[in-house]
Amino acid sequence: MTGKLPFEALSVETLATRLATNEALCATIGKGPWKVREVGDGNLNLVFIVEGASGAAVVKQALPYVRLVGDSWPLPLKRSFFEYHALTRQEARAPGSVPAILHFDEGQALIIMEYLAPPHIILRRALIDGRQLPNIARDIGLFMARTLFRGSDLSMQTKDRKADLALFADNVELCGITEDLVFSDPYFDAKLNRHTSPQLDGLVAELRADRDLKVEAQRLKHIFAANAETLLHGDLHSGSIMVTDTETRMIDPEFAFYGPMAFDVGMLLANFWMSFFSQRGHEQNGKRDAMRAYLLGVTNETWAVFRAEFSHLWRTERTGMLYQKSLFEDQGDILASEQALDHVLHQIWSDLLGFAGIEVHRRILGLAHNADFETIEDEDLRASCEAKALKFGRHIAVNRRQILGMDEVNNLAALIERESRI
Repeated sequence: MTGKLPFEALSVETLATRLATNEALCATIGKGPWKVREVGDGNLNLVFIVEGASGAAVVKQALPYVRLVGDSWPLPLKRSFFEYHALTRQEARAPGSVPAILHFDEGQALIIMEYLAPPHIILRRALIDGRQLPNIARDIGLFMARTLFRGSDLSMQTKDRKADLALFADNVELCGITEDLVFSDPYFDAKLNRHTSPQLDGLVAELRADRDLKVEAQRLKHIFAANAETLLHGDLHSGSIMVTDTETRMIDPEFAFYGPMAFDVGMLLANFWMSFFSQRGHEQNGKRDAMRAYLLGVTNETWAVFRAEFSHLWRTERTGMLYQKSLFEDQGDILASEQALDHVLHQIWSDLLGFAGIEVHRRILGLAHNADFETIEDEDLRASCEAKALKFGRHIAVNRRQILGMDEVNNLAALIERESRI
């Protein structure tokens, strides 16, 4: 199989024949016969687990359309190209944080990569199940700080960063999905929107008439589109992370592009807050007070780890053209360097709250919903959980410049969660 052949989607029936001579796959799992099963439950791609006598691997292939919607929504195959290049950069900047790449075929839009075998599980599924994983805050905080710092003008040489920026600037269609589905569609009656109805109808109408919220959403969209600070994962949520009790691995960076540092952090933290608000819908086997406390602790620790590691990298790896040491440390003015660091972190903090609030809204009102809420079968109970999350999201997005710390955010979340059901 070579990239020169016309694109053809794989299937469980054809994969073994078409990849039988792939050297990387054979070297990893042995030559056939192979066991092939499709496991892709995402919105965009085909994903297969291929098992042989010597092991297993994952084969991921892009489709020329959005799988969630169908061929009525075309999407270019080149997104696999961006995913491949993002994974290689993430591995270089945060070693051991992503699956190892075994083979990339651009023409067939497929990546063969390391299989993260059980007990690895998607983080979102683990949180729905009420599992309290001990390392996720540290691992994710370090990943974000290292990839975002090392992919920026704070660290990279200007020539290299601008070449990289030009490469990822072509990820136009997936950026367009984010720009529309995240920042605009939730706030009007977009064709693909859906929400828990009629329970949320009144609140949805209220949010769509909220001038302050809509203006803030568009200001954040402006930042997203115009502020090419660093290479982002672009879709960092609890469904893009696989975990065990001892390991955390980030997957699926096909939305990678150069954007604001705060975007990845805000999107990720939003998923922990959504999980927090969803827990009341998963109490069939007992109260989840401890799980809610755990999730707020995770948001606190993730941000603290991010700040600490970002600050460490600022002091030890600031070799790019921004905030040059020749202006600060080399002149003996460490205090000025620390002042600049505080400014950068404060801007990330303010913006991440906005991105988090908007992400909460789009996951409840837009096209692609979170299983955290969707798996709550009682629609009245689901709507109650969702309404609280929507109110929380609105507050942190609109008031982000006045919110000074994580304790304030988490205290607000706890207060809203205790409100009576709608």
